[in-house]
Amino acid sequence: MKDEDHGRDVERGDHGRDAHATLRIRQGARLPHWTMDGATYFVTFRLGDSLPKSVLDAWLYERENIEKAAIRSGHPLIAEERKRLNYLYSEKVGKYLDAGHGACWMRDDNIANMVANSLQHFDGDRYELHAWCVMPNHVHAVLRPLARHELPQILHSWKSFSAHAANKLLRRNGQFWEEEYYDHLIRDEADFRHCVEYTLANPEMAGLIDWKWVSSTGVPPVGR
Repeated sequence: MKDEDHGRDVERGDHGRDAHATLRIRQGARLPHWTMDGATYFVTFRLGDSLPKSVLDAWLYERENIEKAAIRSGHPLIAEERKRLNYLYSEKVGKYLDAGHGACWMRDDNIANMVANSLQHFDGDRYELHAWCVMPNHVHAVLRPLARHELPQILHSWKSFSAHAANKLLRRNGQFWEEEYYDHLIRDEADFRHCVEYTLANPEMAGLIDWKWVSSTGVPPVGR
């Protein structure tokens, strides 16, 4: 499968996709994950009790219809279809998460600080972390894995360490994060800017005042 969309960023390297790199699709427990060497990603992972199955199923159903239509037409997803997928995610999933359902463990400053530190721990070593936000029941990050480090392993490291540490702080056992995560393969500079801005604006969109757990690392979004 060939992907046609790619672009250049003049500030911190290429935030789009290398036209010569191979696109790989890995099927997760519920979601397909698209990866490509040298790519930048927008990722979201959430607490295990933050989203009911019905909300996720509704988004997956619409996503599958868009992807099936692309397959029937014999072409990869075009830019407008990709925008529609991202819009569906923010409408079906993002707004529900922002409403603050579930235990919302990251309202506890100790938990939020620990999760934020885990995101930044290997920045510059295993990945470039361009922007991040720790919300009460989910996390957003915009990152580019560095050589020899794959996105699934980075997410596993973040979630495994923080889940263990959070359960210890909370004196609890059991699932902390949902097993699956959402990832978006950034296609060009405009897409990159949009993802950074969405990440940094998420607390305000969710009505959180003076929320501390959000930052960008040297990539100021347009208009700020």
